[in-house]
Amino acid sequence: MNRLRDKVAIVTGGALGLGRAMATLMAREGAKVVVTDVREADGASTVAEIKKADGTACFFHHNVSVEDDWIKVVDGAVAKYGRIDIVVNNAGIAIPGNAEEASLADWRKVMGVNLDGVFLGIKHGTRGIKQGKKGGAIINLSSIEGLVGDPDLAAYNASKGGVRLLTKSAALHCAKTGTGIRVNSVHPGFVWTPMVENSPGNAEVKRKALIALHPVGHLGEPDDIAWGVVYLASDEAKFITGTELVIDGGYTAQ
Repeated sequence: MNRLRDKVAIVTGGALGLGRAMATLMAREGAKVVVTDVREADGASTVAEIKKADGTACFFHHNVSVEDDWIKVVDGAVAKYGRIDIVVNNAGIAIPGNAEEASLADWRKVMGVNLDGVFLGIKHGTRGIKQGKKGGAIINLSSIEGLVGDPDLAAYNASKGGVRLLTKSAALHCAKTGTGIRVNSVHPGFVWTPMVENSPGNAEVKRKALIALHPVGHLGEPDDIAWGVVYLASDEAKFITGTELVIDGGYTAQ
């Protein structure tokens, strides 16, 4: 408990799935959590769950691909809690499509959320963190799909691969400019979240096929990823920047 005591964290896409797990677990560890999402009812539900457990949280409606939304969220978080220490760029979408048949509109939509959103989160998150004491952490959610290819996820692969290298660039910048801000990426394997569950195909058949891809013999759970985020956000990870934390049940070891 209290690994994130007195820290203020923004978690994008915090209404459901991995984001909800991250937000609730970070609050349990003592952080004041700013939950952001385009899903207002689900975001409010996440905040209510945190408060029911005696945590501190608030919600902002937030389209991560819109820069004005980022300015409002960062400025609003600083105004409410006095500073920002942690930004978790978790919001993401996936639209199936191979490199030959995917539409340009779908490509741009995926890039807007998954890559533009992370760029803006780093840009304005850094600005917000620098208003407080020196140091902080930015954690960007990439994927195993940012490390290996999938023939039917061209845009998703490109966006998550971009997150991986953008993270390294930002980490070097923050280190060289002396901000004390660490920037790392997290690469989950398949976790049974709404994004995976609602992808095309029969749910039970799909689940069994996905389990078979992971050498440990089961899918991940949201808290498996959330604990990794807590670690990278905490002072325990003070010597870690510009790297990948792969939490994938052995998927990419094959």
